[in-house]
Amino acid sequence: MNYSPLVLSFKTAAIATVIVFITGVVLARIIGRNSFYGKSVVEAIILLPLVLPPTVVGFGLLYVFGKNGFIGKLLLDWFDFQIVFTWYGVLIAAVVVSFPLMYQSAAAAFQQYDLNVENAAYTMGASKWKVFWTISFPLAWPGLLAGTVLSFARALGEFGATLMIAGYIPNVTDTIPLAIYFAVESGNMELAKFWVIIIVALGFSAILWLNWWSKRNMMKHSKS
Repeated sequence: MNYSPLVLSFKTAAIATVIVFITGVVLARIIGRNSFYGKSVVEAIILLPLVLPPTVVGFGLLYVFGKNGFIGKLLLDWFDFQIVFTWYGVLIAAVVVSFPLMYQSAAAAFQQYDLNVENAAYTMGASKWKVFWTISFPLAWPGLLAGTVLSFARALGEFGATLMIAGYIPNVTDTIPLAIYFAVESGNMELAKFWVIIIVALGFSAILWLNWWSKRNMMKHSKS
């Protein structure tokens, strides 16, 4: 049994989750606390991958990172580096499709508590950095954790955009969803069933743990 799809999927999902967590929290904090012209348009663009078919997202990535795309051509000419049909394409696809979930969760998390708590800290001379790490981040953490788990699960299960930009290359871009698709296509239903059970178990475990943690957290706060 070749476990490359499992290793590759975990590797991709883990790195993608770290990237979207950092960028999602930063952007949600900045955009959420500032009013500017076109803010709704910016947020609509950020959340667009949630409503678009994965193949459309993949086409967009292929258009940008392909050999004739702006970024793809730049990387190829300057660094002789190609993203299409490589693991980096898998990672980019996972980041793009999972980022909206993290951003949305982070934006909601930073809006669910009373901002007067932060304002009180500012009046006492606390810096923005200190307020964020000692007040904002701990208060928003339940929502941020939910976004992190959902983003990880989404990155783990990405298929359409990955197939468009990275294709299916054994031991290089063969994530679990791609392995399932091509196993079915080749008539290997037992292998497809194996990977289906694995990814369903992983997704179910992630959601189950998140629900358990959320209920435990709520009970802890209600007792205090």
